[in-house]
Amino acid sequence: MSAVDLINPATGDVLRSVEHVDAAGVDDAVRRAGAAQRRWAKLPPAERAAGLRAFAAAVDAHLDELAALEVANSGHPIGSAEWEAAHVRDVLTFYAASPERLCGKQIPVAGGLDVTFNEPLGVVGVITPWNFPMMIASWGIAPALAAGNAVLVKPAEWTPLTTIRLGELAAQAGLDPDLLQVLPGAGGVVGQRLVTRPEVRKIVFTGSTVVGKAVMAAAAADVKRVTLELGGKSANIVFADCDLERAAATAPAGVFDNAGQDCCARSRILVQRSVYDRFMGLLEPAVRGVVVGDPRSRDTEMGPLVSAEHRAKVASYVPDGAPVAFRGTAPSGPGFWFPPTVLTPARTDRSVREEIFGPVVTVLPFDDEPDAVALANDTPYGLSGSIWTDDLSRALRVSRAVESGNLSVNSHSSVRYSTPFGGFKHSGLGRELGPDAPLQFTDTKNVFIAIREEP
Repeated sequence: MSAVDLINPATGDVLRSVEHVDAAGVDDAVRRAGAAQRRWAKLPPAERAAGLRAFAAAVDAHLDELAALEVANSGHPIGSAEWEAAHVRDVLTFYAASPERLCGKQIPVAGGLDVTFNEPLGVVGVITPWNFPMMIASWGIAPALAAGNAVLVKPAEWTPLTTIRLGELAAQAGLDPDLLQVLPGAGGVVGQRLVTRPEVRKIVFTGSTVVGKAVMAAAAADVKRVTLELGGKSANIVFADCDLERAAATAPAGVFDNAGQDCCARSRILVQRSVYDRFMGLLEPAVRGVVVGDPRSRDTEMGPLVSAEHRAKVASYVPDGAPVAFRGTAPSGPGFWFPPTVLTPARTDRSVREEIFGPVVTVLPFDDEPDAVALANDTPYGLSGSIWTDDLSRALRVSRAVESGNLSVNSHSSVRYSTPFGGFKHSGLGRELGPDAPLQFTDTKNVFIAIREEP
């Protein structure tokens, strides 16, 4: 193992160091997870449900600690971090109901009885991103455990602390320490090993589309199942008939939440041409009013970017001479800060087509409904989006026409643990969350029992 320093993105200071797992450590974790999974799957469903409830209770007792870790490690504003910690608790509680509800089917057939069973896959690998570390980890951990699997989590190298703490809390709650293991390390070591070990029967990956394609290709060698949640370039479509004041006032939150480091960020605002100028006049004070600063302050609405490397990438989309309509403000001292920025580029500009993953939004006019739909779909991605209109028929037409997995009408909501989440096209494969998520971690076994005819 080797130690790697973690950086507080709000200050640039070293936060602490974390030991990285090597390939041999992954192999050992896989072996121990396999044994733990067999023990876990043999437990009565009610006992597995109780284990998940105990895990949720342990998280609930440490919400403040988890939130503080996310503030320090990820730069999330404290209010957001507290919500995220509570979300982890709620996800665990929601899926604690699943072990006793994973019902198979009895299918009418001739000559006997036919039944199905939802069998756990075995060991599952969950590879998480740096932008919402503990939240997205819980989306894989909770339903996989509920379905009877063991889980190995590789957190992102920049932001592993809350996920490491979740693993510790699971063991403190009484779960077998080998059942849920957190393996910090490099993607090319830990992630690659999880993807290529045949004993790991499924990979849940959240990250870039480029890496997701590589994960999918490597998993094919073992016909390993994958769930992929990848990039996004979501559209916020504003029609002239909507509540324009509300659409403009909420647009900053739709894209600048978590400093734009969100694959669901509505990073393209499409505005009907007849109200474009009025919308821009309403949007400017909303953007300038975004409070960017110390993530420990309860007044802060947007914190820093996660690293100097990522800040440089985001800045490359706003070079000198870029069509900046207006910007907000950000601290100029230590830390990886970038102000909320609004661009008005041509439709073909790279800022319109590529995922920036930062607090930069493009605003584009459209002429009519067909033009709005064509512009919204003019991207390889299809993860999220919003539609603002007071016309119910239009809302339904456009919702069906936009090629995206998660859409909101007159809001910017994307993720609820009780509803499915995932993308179209290059934004991913499969679905997370929702009542059916545990089934994504099972194989369906069909059993036919012949019945002798009465003599």
